[in-house]
Amino acid sequence: MTKKNFKGGLSSLLGEAPEEKKTEVTTAGAKRFLKDLIEATEDPETPKRGRPKTVFKEITKSSQEGTKENETRATFILNEDLLEKLKAIAYWDRVLIKEVVNSALQEAVGRYEKKHGDIKPIPKK
Repeated sequence: MTKKNFKGGLSSLLGEAPEEKKTEVTTAGAKRFLKDLIEATEDPETPKRGRPKTVFKEITKSSQEGTKENETRATFILNEDLLEKLKAIAYWDRVLIKEVVNSALQEAVGRYEKKHGDIKPIPKK
């Protein structure tokens, strides 16, 4: 009785696979390929997916990017306890933190104007 030899693996049963031809991909070639692929898939007749852009505001500062009309991004340093309370108010009122902060600041400015009159803008240099 002869023993079977499985040392050759699957390739010994099926025969040797032809050697694959390797192609070198360059960065410039890959970029050109992607550019051609994107151009080929862009059809001017096909409507774009997603919600249509409804805000066409003029962006004058980078802090306005991605915001709605009459909004800008600002960064403040707050007391941690105050921030946690603001977050809790927003959570329980089911509103955004920015809405809580905006409302509080509007109230503060309103009280200031009531006491001191209209606020004069900062002079431009």
